[in-house]
Order: sequence, then structure tokens, then C-alpha cells
Amino acid sequence: MVFAVVRAGGRQEKVEVGSVVTMNRVVADDKGKVVLPAVLLVDGDKITSDADKLAKVTVSAEVVENLRGPKIRIMKYKNKTGYKKRQGHRQELTTVKITDIK
Repeated sequence: MVFAVVRAGGRQEKVEVGSVVTMNRVVADDKGKVVLPAVLLVDGDKITSDADKLAKVTVSAEVVENLRGPKIRIMKYKNKTGYKKRQGHRQELTTVKITDIK
């Protein structure tokens, strides 16, 4: 069993070949391919965390779709002053499918 922990959109995700992961928006090349940097690699009993060896590891993925997350409503309120402020946010997300770990 081979899996890797990759840095994806400001977070770390545990991935293996065939898994589908939703992460912050990443820019793909013209063919829809993305290469993610590995932080940790587990290959059976062998664990690799050395930065020099991980520089040679590539985790390839293909973009399934670009989407937006759920709306988050932010409300600011101060008592007795009449101050109210409402703001919304929807995060830009990308769903990718892991195709290869080398």
C-alpha cells in the first residue's frame, strides 16, 4: 500500500492512487494536470520524510472540476451603537483525482 501526504492549497491531504480530493483552487496546465509536492511518502513499511528524497517524488493528479464551497455568512455587531455589518464568502475549490505517485 502506497500513500503520500501532499501540500494542497495551504493544507495537507493524505492521498493514494485513485482517491478524489477537494482542495483550495489550484491552477492546472492546459491538459488539466496538476503536480502536488509531497511532504511524506509511505511505501509499505518504508517511510520517507527526508526533504532531499521527497524532492524526487511526484504526485500527479487531474482536475475533475472547479467549484465553489458553501456560503459562509459573517456578521459583525456592536451593541448600543447601531453598527451592523454583514459579509458573505464562498471559497473557490478544485476537485482532483490522484493518478500517479512516483
